[in-house]
Amino acid sequence: MAQAPAWSGARLLLRRLRDVMAGQGSAEERLAQTVRVIAGEMVAEVCSAYIMRAGELLELFATEGLNPEAIHNTRMRVGEGLIGDIAAHARPLAVSDAWSHPNFSYKPETGEDIYRSLLGVPILKGGRVIGVLAVQNKAERAYAEEEVETLETVAMVLAELVTSGDLVDPGESIAGDTNAIVPRRMEGVRLNPGLAIGKVHLHQQRIVITRMVAENPAEEEERLREAIAAMHAQLDDLIAAHDLGAGGGELADVMETYRLFAQDRGWIGRIREAINSGLTAEAAVQRVQNDMRARMREVTDPYLKERLLDLEDLTARLLMHLQGGFGQQMEMPEEAILVARAMGPAELLDYDRRKLKALVMEEGSATSHVAIVARALDIPVLGRIPGVLDRVDNGDTVVVDGDNGQLFLRPGADVLDGARASIEARALLRAQYAALRHLPAQTLDGQSVKLQLNAGLLIDLGNMAETGADGIGLYRTEIPFMVRSAYPDVPTQAEIYRRVLEIADDKPVTFRTLDIGGDKTLPYFDGGVDENPAMGWRAIRIGLDRPAMLRQQLRAMILAAGDRHLRIMFPMIAEVAELVDARRILDDEMQLAQDRGQTLPNRLDVGTMLEVPALMWQLPALISRIDFLSVGSNDLLQFLFACDRGSPRLSDRYDTLSPAVMNFFRDLSRSTAESGCTVTVCGEMAGRPLEAMALIGLGLRSLSMSAGSIGPVKAMARSLDAHRLTTFLDHHSQSPNRSLRTLLKGYARDHGVVI
Repeated sequence: MAQAPAWSGARLLLRRLRDVMAGQGSAEERLAQTVRVIAGEMVAEVCSAYIMRAGELLELFATEGLNPEAIHNTRMRVGEGLIGDIAAHARPLAVSDAWSHPNFSYKPETGEDIYRSLLGVPILKGGRVIGVLAVQNKAERAYAEEEVETLETVAMVLAELVTSGDLVDPGESIAGDTNAIVPRRMEGVRLNPGLAIGKVHLHQQRIVITRMVAENPAEEEERLREAIAAMHAQLDDLIAAHDLGAGGGELADVMETYRLFAQDRGWIGRIREAINSGLTAEAAVQRVQNDMRARMREVTDPYLKERLLDLEDLTARLLMHLQGGFGQQMEMPEEAILVARAMGPAELLDYDRRKLKALVMEEGSATSHVAIVARALDIPVLGRIPGVLDRVDNGDTVVVDGDNGQLFLRPGADVLDGARASIEARALLRAQYAALRHLPAQTLDGQSVKLQLNAGLLIDLGNMAETGADGIGLYRTEIPFMVRSAYPDVPTQAEIYRRVLEIADDKPVTFRTLDIGGDKTLPYFDGGVDENPAMGWRAIRIGLDRPAMLRQQLRAMILAAGDRHLRIMFPMIAEVAELVDARRILDDEMQLAQDRGQTLPNRLDVGTMLEVPALMWQLPALISRIDFLSVGSNDLLQFLFACDRGSPRLSDRYDTLSPAVMNFFRDLSRSTAESGCTVTVCGEMAGRPLEAMALIGLGLRSLSMSAGSIGPVKAMARSLDAHRLTTFLDHHSQSPNRSLRTLLKGYARDHGVVI
């Protein structure tokens, strides 16, 4: 099939540039000759190359058409003018009338006042902007899409010259950074808890593409086909070689989704188009990777962003296969802290899990595929630490505090000593908690406290035996939905719930129906945009407005349970009428299952989450219709105080141990005491020994928490006299203080309570 003229022109231009860049002369002379060739081939009066200097300044390094005296004298900040705007957003900009653009900034020394139209593209390397390439014309000109793509391709080739080190000293970017070699603390987001000390091992595929322009596109397409086939085979071997334990369910889903991305026709098609433009297979893959990284800057949807990260992982793997680099063993220190901009799940599995102690990323989220795999490997993970790659180098000593979301770079002796002592203390505590595993969580005055796990993946259920948990107090059903690219049908859902029940054996499991919306999105469900997402269209509100989703989930739970005990909980109930409507759907599904001759659960318990404070004043009508109640303390407290729990400004304004919160739980405990309706507290409050101590003193006897909290809370409970604490709390119930935290710490110290 004949190529479009623009693509033929692109191939000719690339060949001419190849000759220029391989020719004689200094790097700056070759850059000057390059812009002359581009201007001539693209029929432009001006072609200019701006290079990024230290301090995020763009400096004019070469031009054809502008005043030559402006070279090295014209500079602009990132974000300033049209050139700065291109650099700030890492995307092309084509305007037929540059003067009328709101970002236009006139530089009189350039003599550009006679040029109306402009087309500019970022010069990218490794996803970072290292310059801007622009053409200009005197007349108003609507640049075609093919011209934009051609200039982007040229800019990618030009990046090799810019980063050669002959134009700008490679060390300049950190020359003004006074923090480059001193100790530093960086804040991130906890994706998996834990504490680790180790040496930095940078995750970056150092692939040098030496041949950018293709001689024979057909040969390059065949090389691409062979590399893709080799990549698919290597992925199959990688998946088969790793035994990922009890979490095989979600991990199998993750890797299957990843495998499907490796077969994505759109992605492969874009690479083939780039080959047809005149690039080698490697350069074409890199060109598509640059486009993808530019897209990632604009993507806000968390699911789409994570899938683009998976594609970047695949791109790196494909480049390695094209250059035959997978036969080399990756060297890493004995105690390695892997640092990456972002990673795909298969990349993490490439590393020796015996040496890998932690993972740190500039990107990432708790539901990203790599975070799920890291949880299976049981290593601390920190994400969303922008700029970390610019601050570390291979071999640097770092401390990863996954519990508090902190990274210590090149820590001093005091920090290292503290971290080592903490690791040793944690190991000792783990041994002590392990000794409590088979002992009951019973207070000194004989009060039994049920300690259960919060879970959302099959991986989490492996902690039941290790911790001695009494069951699963909260199974978040939405998480398996979030790692899939399409809504799972009833048989698929039923298989997930069946495996959960089988692993739990005879211990109870409380399934919470889908709690999506807010900060939890599904890629295949458009919930729209709420001004207040946490208080918007989410959880049971979606379930009742989209009853087919709720029906399918309830049908799958009934099918999975067989003749077992089934516990179902509805989230975000704000009024009893919502529970009545949800229960009616459940009763209909139970009747349909019976009509089909299906085995029904031998016992069905139905409950609700108490997160919306309004439900507190409907307890009599609510309790008569449910078997249990679970308090979602995280949402409840942010609604109780009208305080966004994600806001750094408000994070310390209100305390979970304030008199208002204590009185809320006291009233709840007393209101439900005679009803036979059990109350469980979930969320972070239940898993903190001091807060859990207060809850027990207020009469609560069932708590659900993360696996790491079970041991500390059990040790606290076994050292506590609950009745004595109740008397103490009653005495301070009308305290005007902002918080009872200090008083409770003093009580624990004075009475030998282990917190």
